[in-house]
Formats: sequence, C-alpha cells, structure tokens
Amino acid sequence: MRKLIPFLLLLAFAATPAWAQGTTQERSDCMGDALRFCSSDIPFVDEIESCLSDNVARLSPACRREFGPTQSTKLREDHFQ
Repeated sequence: MRKLIPFLLLLAFAATPAWAQGTTQERSDCMGDALRFCSSDIPFVDEIESCLSDNVARLSPACRREFGPTQSTKLREDHFQ
C-alpha cells in the first residue's frame, strides 16, 4: 500500500485541471520535492513547508533556491486538488 500512495498522488495531480494548477510561473519548484518527501502532509502547505525545512539538505537545487531565502514556497492547497 505504501508504494501505491505516491502513484495515487501523481495520478490525482495529473487529473487536476490545468487552471487549478496555475501557470508555469505560478507553480512551485518544490512540487516534486513535496511529493517525494512530504506526501503525508499534502495538501496542507504549512505542514509541507515544515517538512521541506526538515529535509532541506535533500531538496532539489530549484526548490532550495525557492525555499531557502524565506522558508516558504509558491505551493498552494489548490495545487493538490
């Protein structure tokens, strides 16, 4: 079951209408890292950002650039609906 969760999250994200995901500029560079490290916290952005902080050394370079200066991301709960 645990291996199935990331697949289901990816499927749910792929099935989300494009308008709910925002434009490329509005989407977060941390989406992949949120799915990889913090899937149990989705869709709660505050919890995801706390999880990303706990995993900062493992974040992708793009996510680290977005997250590092402010300890926040462009993630929104509607990105996960």
